[in-house]
Amino acid sequence: MLRLLQDVAAEVITPRFRQLRDDQVAEKNPGDLVTVADHESEVLITAALQAAYPGALVLGEEAMASDKTLLDRFAEADHAFTVDPVDGTKNFVNGSPDHAVMVGEVRDGEVVRGWIWQPQHERSYVAERGAGAWLNGERLTVAGSGTAPYRTARRSWVGRDLVGLGTLQLTWACCGVDYPHLIAGDAAALLYNRSMPWDHLPGSLILTEAGGAIGRHDGTPLTPLRLDGGIVAAPDRATYDAVVASLADPGSLQ
Repeated sequence: MLRLLQDVAAEVITPRFRQLRDDQVAEKNPGDLVTVADHESEVLITAALQAAYPGALVLGEEAMASDKTLLDRFAEADHAFTVDPVDGTKNFVNGSPDHAVMVGEVRDGEVVRGWIWQPQHERSYVAERGAGAWLNGERLTVAGSGTAPYRTARRSWVGRDLVGLGTLQLTWACCGVDYPHLIAGDAAALLYNRSMPWDHLPGSLILTEAGGAIGRHDGTPLTPLRLDGGIVAAPDRATYDAVVASLADPGSLQ
């Protein structure tokens, strides 16, 4: 799988990096960008997955944009894959190296494998449930956050305080980069207000297999089939619980 992501990135993503023409970028919604690289990457990855796993459903971000029934079928599938063909598309369009290609595998409602390839940083993150997480072939464990800032993907929360914890800063605006930064100790915790499976399933498994903790804003577990509610990701359970407690304070982020 990792070789597939690397080959697809080399073929259709990296050649467009800082080379995109205006007619190769569009908006799905205001501010929500998509590029020719997103479309071509997803087509190639989806075709390879369907050939290798003909009985599995493939939930691609761009395919879902044109076929909303995919989410319902994903929720009912015994075996499925999620595909984020260019995570951090806005970064990619703006020439930032902070973008990634991601695939997650789900069996019977559980994430069992996850892959992240950061083509510009040449970093691969791989995890299998119960077998650990790996960075470029080396065993990966959370480093602990020390004095790192708490970070949020929600721009309206930037600069606001988590009660008793500190001021929120913006994430790296790419889940495939955010989760690895959290594991490396560059963030005390991550807060998201959206939980689409292609964004979070690979990184969530890599984080937990590296020793971290993840769940909903209300303290309930993160599951692949529940789409509502925000996400808190942390290097350990104590930090996760502290963030959840802060979010439960009536004055928090109000």
